[in-house]
Amino acid sequence: MEAVRQLVNRAQKQDLAAFEQLVTLYQDRVYALAQKLAGNQPDAQDLAQEAFIRAYRALHSFRGDADFGTWLHRITVNIWLNEKRKPQLHMAVSLDEPIRTDEGNLTREIPSWDNNPEYIVLASQMSDLMQNSLDGLPKEQKLVLLLRELEDMSYDEIAVTLNCSIGTVRSRLSRARDALRKQVLTRARTTGIHLNGAGASEHEEEDSQLCTERRARVRELR
Repeated sequence: MEAVRQLVNRAQKQDLAAFEQLVTLYQDRVYALAQKLAGNQPDAQDLAQEAFIRAYRALHSFRGDADFGTWLHRITVNIWLNEKRKPQLHMAVSLDEPIRTDEGNLTREIPSWDNNPEYIVLASQMSDLMQNSLDGLPKEQKLVLLLRELEDMSYDEIAVTLNCSIGTVRSRLSRARDALRKQVLTRARTTGIHLNGAGASEHEEEDSQLCTERRARVRELR
């Protein structure tokens, strides 16, 4: 990464060509994160562009304590957290509608791993289910999941990016994973998507809740 340090040093001395090389090196990573955060291409492009603009303006404050890519991630994350998100410009795909075929309507289910048109459609719907579930999480939970599971950042890198302790990262990640699981189960149930292996645990949770409520009623009668 010595080449990156040299480019940063040159860019800090108002070398625009050096900064353009840094943009070329990191633009794909920054845009990928921006797209996951924003959820659509127009907002992701605006977010990534604003991140590099602010990075250029703040280059004098970069001391090299963290990786330059992590520093860019932190800027991108802060913009996303601090500014109001723009209205979604993309057309959402409804998960409520069944798949219409010549033989009738099909209930959405996860198919076998066959390379066929129906599977491609359903795989797309599952992708939408996961994205909608992520978008349904609080921003902090969505963020820590994206950084860990999709960006594959270490706990140390996430702590630096979010300016918090590693213990906080671990606790947020645990809560986020649990919240995402519940979001996926709830949305799958309400939209008719069958998740293999999910029904039993879901019913167990419902039965457990019913038992708790019944025990509470018994205590009230005593």
